[in-house]
Amino acid sequence: MNQDPQRAPTDQELELLSQEMPALARLRDFARLAESVQWFSDLGTPLRKSVREIARAYLDGLGFPDVHMARLHSWEEAAAAGESLDWDTEGWEAEEGLRAALTTDALEQLSQEALEVGLAYLFSAIEDPIRQAVLTAAAIWGEDDEELLAAAMGSALQAAHCAALAVVAGEDDETHPFIHRFRLFERGRWPVSLAGRTYNIF
Repeated sequence: MNQDPQRAPTDQELELLSQEMPALARLRDFARLAESVQWFSDLGTPLRKSVREIARAYLDGLGFPDVHMARLHSWEEAAAAGESLDWDTEGWEAEEGLRAALTTDALEQLSQEALEVGLAYLFSAIEDPIRQAVLTAAAIWGEDDEELLAAAMGSALQAAHCAALAVVAGEDDETHPFIHRFRLFERGRWPVSLAGRTYNIF
């Protein structure tokens, strides 16, 4: 909401601001949560029951109940799984449909300007922690493929962005697929790709 600092806000502007405050507060709290996530801290380990349950909730919510999960054991396997995104777009299309719908719902809670400011705040809060986490994981694994590391970072940023849209829209955090995908990152994993009937998790 653009406003002359010398001019008192109108009743209408105050009403609009009061309507936006709950959604902005949810976004602020989510940004603080995302900033504290232990990104990429559990790569390649066996898929624990909790991880499998979260991944299953994500897949069911996205409309792929028959897809099974596969554990990736290395950055090399993650790179190969990531390449499947270039030719298998079914999962990507399902996520894009959800993202578009969430953006519409989020804009019912916040103005375009407020949403952009809130998402920019989220990005500024998590960009460096995610970058440092990727670099730490790469050092542990001896990985130096800059393009692959950039893909990992981009995937984490996108997951946080989409989950934030769900939070702003007031979606139930126990059911929305984007919240579940974010929770996989919360547990230190990298859900790399949905290819065919396989969900690849590093």
